[in-house]
Amino acid sequence: MNATVSPGRLVICPTPIGNLEDVTLRVLAALREADIVACEDTRRTRVLLDRYGVGASLVSYHEHNERQRANELVARMREGAVVALVSDAGTPLVSDPGFVLVQACVAAGLAVEVLPGPSAALAALVASALPADRWRFAGFLPRKRSALEQAFASPETLVAFESPKRVAASLQVLAELDPARPVAVARELTKVHEEVVRGTAGELAARYAEDPPRGEVALVVGGAPSVQDEIGPALEALKRLVEAGAKPRPAASVVSELTGVPANRLYRGLTE
Repeated sequence: MNATVSPGRLVICPTPIGNLEDVTLRVLAALREADIVACEDTRRTRVLLDRYGVGASLVSYHEHNERQRANELVARMREGAVVALVSDAGTPLVSDPGFVLVQACVAAGLAVEVLPGPSAALAALVASALPADRWRFAGFLPRKRSALEQAFASPETLVAFESPKRVAASLQVLAELDPARPVAVARELTKVHEEVVRGTAGELAARYAEDPPRGEVALVVGGAPSVQDEIGPALEALKRLVEAGAKPRPAASVVSELTGVPANRLYRGLTE
């Protein structure tokens, strides 16, 4: 810690996403030293603290009292209190409460310290065996079909949380758009029944329609192919025909009939 930092500060403490042994030594130290531990569910946090013999003063901080509680906690930190923020599992703010409090601390000029630790999104991404050089986290997948299709159109690897009851339906939408898209369904990460199932959107949509997954689920979806990748061979054939003297639009129609790629898409690809 920087010695010049005011003692009143917020410490973001990631907690295990399943296995309680995944808590870090730094997080345990921060929880022991904190004057207040703000937690999503005091009962769940107490289980973790009791496991490691941490006695702490707990206050609830969840989506229904965020704004009021944030004001109270900022006032305490201005008086010199150290507040540790935890969620039920994983890293606060990542689809969990905490954004309002962090914003309030920054606006008040209070220090915010973030400790590294567990994250279901990162664990699922790494376990998926899909590209991790460029990826996007979408939180919980939207239910509206148009918004869901837009999410699946991401050119980067997509990581999202999903209700086990909706996994099959969401994958069915993706299968209708691109049945060959690679997907990984990661459930119960770090827990006894951890499972990562990899396959195509079509395969996994059919699998989970028959047998829905149980527990907490993270979906990892391969990036949507670019138009150039999707129609590459057909577009190359069209270019060769045009180079040989064929007129672009009639040639696009012929290639479309042979490949199934829409003629308008081929023609646009030729002129781009």
